[in-house]
Amino acid sequence: MPIEATARRPAKPSVWRAFTQPAAWTMCLFGFSSGLPFLLVAGTLAYWLKENGIELKDITMIASAGMTYAFKFLWAPLLDHGHIPGFARLGQRRGWLLFAQLGVVAGLLAMAALTPQHLAAFVAATLVVAFFGATQDIAVDAYRIEIAPVEDQGALVATYSLGYRIGLLVAGAVALILADHIAWRVVYLLMALAMLLPIATTLVAREPQVLRVRAARWRDAMRESVIDPFADFFRRYGWALAGVTLLFLLLFKMPEQATIGGIMSPFYRDMGFSKTEIGTITKIYGIWIGIVGVFIGGAMVARWGAWRPLGITIVLCGCSNLMYLLLIAHPGNLAMLTLVISVENLTLGMLGPPTVAFLSSLVNQQHTATQYALLSSLVNLPGKLLGFFAGGIAMTAGYGGYFVLTVLAVIPAMLLYAALWRRFRGFERARAASPADT
Repeated sequence: MPIEATARRPAKPSVWRAFTQPAAWTMCLFGFSSGLPFLLVAGTLAYWLKENGIELKDITMIASAGMTYAFKFLWAPLLDHGHIPGFARLGQRRGWLLFAQLGVVAGLLAMAALTPQHLAAFVAATLVVAFFGATQDIAVDAYRIEIAPVEDQGALVATYSLGYRIGLLVAGAVALILADHIAWRVVYLLMALAMLLPIATTLVAREPQVLRVRAARWRDAMRESVIDPFADFFRRYGWALAGVTLLFLLLFKMPEQATIGGIMSPFYRDMGFSKTEIGTITKIYGIWIGIVGVFIGGAMVARWGAWRPLGITIVLCGCSNLMYLLLIAHPGNLAMLTLVISVENLTLGMLGPPTVAFLSSLVNQQHTATQYALLSSLVNLPGKLLGFFAGGIAMTAGYGGYFVLTVLAVIPAMLLYAALWRRFRGFERARAASPADT
């Protein structure tokens, strides 16, 4: 039999192997650590503020403390090149991760102690939680990229997203239901205690084995930590491709980001739902539907790469915001709320793995934290800015007008996606063929 006739084709990536590797479940616990503080400075916080008589436009501004996440690239170079005394013995990634987690705990304890009755100091404590939560995200993203190869990133993103959504479940549904029975300050105290589990995970996790060369002079260190990560991206992709890619990143997640801030909590309350109903359907039920979506998206990435699933899920997730118009037409209808949350959370979950896998593929591991923080910040910034003004827009144009506005951003995003299609499909084919070539 001719040898040529039986030449092996590159094997399809194993979805099972990708999901069962130890790093995948470490990322699950790190995801919990990232998800927990996010809602506590956004959606959940908005309920606490609303019950203290604060106006909608002020609620969305205060609950936009999460906008801090969109500027994390400004201090991300520190996590690539800096060391914290007393934490460095854990390694570059775990040292910064533990430092950030302890900062989140301190901020949550301060929020519990101050309450919105001392609004200025309370907002300051909220910003502390948001800052250290963003710092934690930088460290976790860098850890994920460095701990496993590109072909395993879809699975790591999926298990990270599982943990992240469980964190959202605790900070959302559990917090809301508890708030019907105990004081908000006690709820936030319990949330701080929940951070002990990911802190323990950080202490026992394996540090990524990445060779780092420290600069001998301050000027060289500044160049390597601040200038080189940005210059490297444009050098690798060229100015034209890099520019179009960055513009695409700015637009494609606007619909998602614009509906996860402070606007949604007052919206659900204005639709006539109780905190327990909101917590049960949007948080408990919605989180598990989102987890289903995450694993669908993760399996799609593991099988087909990031680029094709990314385009499909952008359209599905963006258009899902139109479902909120049905809820406006049927206020107080639990069946309609369940339908809307099912569609929104399923598509949102599906979008996560292709997004993170695509961003990870753009990163040079010599500048992991800085470049990933920059790219993810660009993804989140426009939606965060829209969410900051969401209360004012909703008071002027109505909730329906606001949701329609979030959907319109999908159109220019998909035009850019079409323009980038050939380049990034080519990059994926080249990466898929490289193991066979070697």
